[in-house]
Amino acid sequence: MTKKLPAVLKGPALWPAQAHVPTVLGRQLVVERGEGCYLHTSDGRRLFDGTAGLWHANIGHAHHALAEAARSQMLKLETYHIFGRFVNDQALSLAERLADLSPIPDSKVILNSGGSDAVDVACKLARRHWQREGRLSKTFILSREHAYHGLHAYGTSIAGLEFNREGYGTDSLVPETARVSVDDAEALEATIAELGADKIAAIVSEPIQGTGGVNPPAPGYLETLQRLCRENDILFILDEVITGFGRTGTMFAAQRYGLRPDLVTFAKGVTSGYAPLGGVLVSPKVWQPFYLDDPATPIFRHGATYAGHATSCAVAHANLDVLESDNLLARVVELEQLLEHELKQLATRRFSVCDVRVAGLLGGVALIDSVSAVAVTDALVDLGFVSRPLRGNTVQISPPFITTDSQLTAFINAIDHVLTEQEDK
Repeated sequence: MTKKLPAVLKGPALWPAQAHVPTVLGRQLVVERGEGCYLHTSDGRRLFDGTAGLWHANIGHAHHALAEAARSQMLKLETYHIFGRFVNDQALSLAERLADLSPIPDSKVILNSGGSDAVDVACKLARRHWQREGRLSKTFILSREHAYHGLHAYGTSIAGLEFNREGYGTDSLVPETARVSVDDAEALEATIAELGADKIAAIVSEPIQGTGGVNPPAPGYLETLQRLCRENDILFILDEVITGFGRTGTMFAAQRYGLRPDLVTFAKGVTSGYAPLGGVLVSPKVWQPFYLDDPATPIFRHGATYAGHATSCAVAHANLDVLESDNLLARVVELEQLLEHELKQLATRRFSVCDVRVAGLLGGVALIDSVSAVAVTDALVDLGFVSRPLRGNTVQISPPFITTDSQLTAFINAIDHVLTEQEDK
């Protein structure tokens, strides 16, 4: 008897990202307009953007200053590459500004198109650094359990979320990667000893894990990680794609936690998502050997067509201007206090909440197994609020920095309302 195969669904030509296709087709929300903290869909909904898109819409949607910056730059020069002798003025000036903001003193800036690009470049640079040093065995890149570092080949390979690494025929697309404990410093030290520090090029860590469930660092863990890197000649790469440019109340989370990494990846908040842009901040010990005045000085083969894109850099300048002029980092500190208070109150009211986590304007509500975060976030849309389900059955809270107290409180109240209904089922 021939087994009957399921019907092939058609749907639109656009293949949805990070989606189980059969469960999203016919249910997709078409966003056609944004305004401040709100999104407007083609079916007439007005939704509070409780996730700031994918953690990026820090200054809100449809800001005129950024639109005008893009328009003005495009009429002057849309872009020109930064390969070899060529460079455009916007890339030059933005790099100087970013170096001044960097948590790494005297850093150089590699620009590219986004966070996954940045992670890929940082991991390659870490390996290139040790090869140039003649320490040929130092090739392993370590990352933490539950980590998310984008979905390019290197980001996929170092993912601490197993479902992002499965199905490609090997445990790691790029060989020589391994995971370490998410918060156990003794286990971290044991892993380094077992693998051998002479084999490890770098350890990559988000200061606060985002997609992994909004996991702030355990007290002292990042400091220990940094110390072990220093003691064992391992480069410390801090992935600030989510946390960079104010999400934690400081320009970078490295400053909040008193860290001095060797490399910092950034993206999202540098333009608040108004244009694709990302990059890597590089410490002197890594960049200086590539700047020696000597014919034998090596080349680091990085670069992409849109690296240092002039319009994206102009938009980044405008975004940084808004962060400064509107004092939005201080506003994040205020919103963090309100968010922490509201989530603690929520946890006391709802037995379905097993944990709440807050760091800056990053919040997570972890739910008991019998209450689905997917169902909760679907129900929130019907109430006019956007959230996302994350690892660990966690509901994401990370709205724009321009969120008002009443908007944030309304968002938490909506979560409370949905949880009440879910608990009664």
